[in-house]
Amino acid sequence: MNDKTGAVKAYLLDLQDRICAALEAEDGRARFAEDAWERPAGGGGRTRVIGDGALIEKGGVNFSHVFGNGLPPSASAHRPELAGRGFQALGVSLVIHPENPHVPTSHANVRFFSAEKEGEESVWWFGGGFDLTPFYAVEEDCVHWHEVARAACAPFGADVYPRYKKWCDSYFHLKHRGEPRGIGGLFFDDLNAWDFDTSFAFMRAVGDAYLEAYLPIIQRRKATPFSERQREFQAFRRGRYVEFNLVYDRGTLFGLQSGGRTESILMSLPPQVRWGYDWKPEPGSEEARLTEYFLTDRDWLGLQS
Repeated sequence: MNDKTGAVKAYLLDLQDRICAALEAEDGRARFAEDAWERPAGGGGRTRVIGDGALIEKGGVNFSHVFGNGLPPSASAHRPELAGRGFQALGVSLVIHPENPHVPTSHANVRFFSAEKEGEESVWWFGGGFDLTPFYAVEEDCVHWHEVARAACAPFGADVYPRYKKWCDSYFHLKHRGEPRGIGGLFFDDLNAWDFDTSFAFMRAVGDAYLEAYLPIIQRRKATPFSERQREFQAFRRGRYVEFNLVYDRGTLFGLQSGGRTESILMSLPPQVRWGYDWKPEPGSEEARLTEYFLTDRDWLGLQS
């Protein structure tokens, strides 16, 4: 492991610690359990899971560092010239599923890849982002989420937030449903257009922004009363989350194809989900408003003319 990879690993381990400590404090009851694991083909990680808390019904904040002699198909699909190279992949990935349907589900991921071949320079890139999946959305929360995203991007250029916001809207989209998974945020991948230090700094800015974006929303909504009907709607909408992760998500596919730890990879799935045949919310209801108003790839900061 070279100095650059070592610096990324040190940051990711610290990020995992900081996020876990903050979420434990916010929950007030549950604690993360750690499960350290090793990958037979090379590498391993720290899976941390939390559940049945005062706030968090199920969640995980995972660190992994895996390596091997050949890139999995999901990693080389966009770069066929790298097929057959050895690789190192490091990342922190998290999903938090609160019990209260007024508190959105959140997801974040920051990662680093290096494709290596003896006698040649390594080819590296960064990726990541964060996105929000509300059930009973509030405009104030959506605006705040995107304001934090824009602020994280601002030092790197005025075009960065609009570009990665648009990419997030495009990526977290259920094509078979014709709708976004949530209200978006940031998504970037294959980032190496800047030099290493700038690219690494951007990944850190995104990783560090997650708590700034999510904690105020938790604090505003976690005491909101909810009904069984609202929990049922949450379970239906969680089904969309499952569909995306199992059908489209590149991180899930990479983990499974690279021989990663299945329990850690599928940690992102919610604990309670429902599917109903051709189920639709009642017209004019607050449930219908979710898809009619909020899940529309909206420009939350009014940046588009």
